[in-house]
Amino acid sequence: MKNIKSFLGAAGVAAIAALGMSSAALADDAGDGERKFGYSISITGTSDYIFRGISFNNQDPAFQPFIEFTYGTPSLTWYLDFWGSNIAEPFGPFEVDMYAGVRPVTGPVSWDLGVLYYTYPENQIGSAKFPGPDNNGDYVEFKIAASITPVTNLTTGVTAYFTPDQGFNYGETWTFEGNAAYTLPTFHNFVPVISGVVGYTAGSRNEAGNFSICACEAQNYVYWNAGLKLTVDKYFMDFRYWDTNLTSSDAIDTNLSDARFVFTAGVNLP
Repeated sequence: MKNIKSFLGAAGVAAIAALGMSSAALADDAGDGERKFGYSISITGTSDYIFRGISFNNQDPAFQPFIEFTYGTPSLTWYLDFWGSNIAEPFGPFEVDMYAGVRPVTGPVSWDLGVLYYTYPENQIGSAKFPGPDNNGDYVEFKIAASITPVTNLTTGVTAYFTPDQGFNYGETWTFEGNAAYTLPTFHNFVPVISGVVGYTAGSRNEAGNFSICACEAQNYVYWNAGLKLTVDKYFMDFRYWDTNLTSSDAIDTNLSDARFVFTAGVNLP
């Protein structure tokens, strides 16, 4: 009952926030151009699937397609996203996520208010190899993000995520991130962007047990990354360093949460 109340409360807050931001943006919407449908596709390969500092694919490469549908104007855009990746056991062999939300702009602030649904259609939890409670691991998360461009080429922002219940993994979880990105001068047709993220996640252990990818004993931890992204036309490459403050006392397999360099490459369509 506690998780249901938390879920409904978070949903209500998200709905009110989205309505308020959308109403504010609508004031300028009339002069912001015609509302349009749009879509974009990204096809990406990465040397490791990292989620908040943790390797979710046992340090192996991952293929990650993404498609986004949008409707609106530059000052008020609704979106529906689908994202996928191969993922290690017991959640594997693949993950399929869905995101929906709105991106209003109020003055100098760009907002992103969304709901994320993480699914693991063929997970191995409950099998003879990974015995556990009758729970498929799917869960919902709420997101609110804000970003500004205080000076030319520099964008900074903060993001908060709230997860009412991750089932057998964790109960309520809060995650906060700060990020910054700076676009450097174009070099031989390449557009270089340096960026970084610092995040903190705090979760309550679920009494049913812990089947997280890294088997983390720690309820709270810090993660961060910094790297360089190079874009030329529709193609991009990303060179990034990841790390966390998890130690051998916090996780059974620290190889999944220790420092690493990750290379990612892909193409944006159309």
